[in-house]
Amino acid sequence: MSRTISVIAVLKAKPGMEDHMRAQARSMAEASLAEPGCLSYRNYVDPDDPRAWVAVEEWVDREALEAHLASPHLARSLELSSALLAEPPSVKILAEVD
Repeated sequence: MSRTISVIAVLKAKPGMEDHMRAQARSMAEASLAEPGCLSYRNYVDPDDPRAWVAVEEWVDREALEAHLASPHLARSLELSSALLAEPPSVKILAEVD
């Protein structure tokens, strides 16, 4: 039985990179939502710290997530992350409880 997979990524932009981070977050959401198996992709920013972001994704199953992880737009985003992020992101992958 396949289970819905959620991904929670916590990110911190470098000082002065907030606008670039916002643009990258929008780009990732648009490209990911166009992928088969993406149920949702939302970005959140801390209202008290515009450098602090959380991306929350939901995928129909692990296979859809694996395809996303191999996507060109994710590879490009990971390349850009060294210029945008103050530290490596914290990522949790969670499976829906039966």
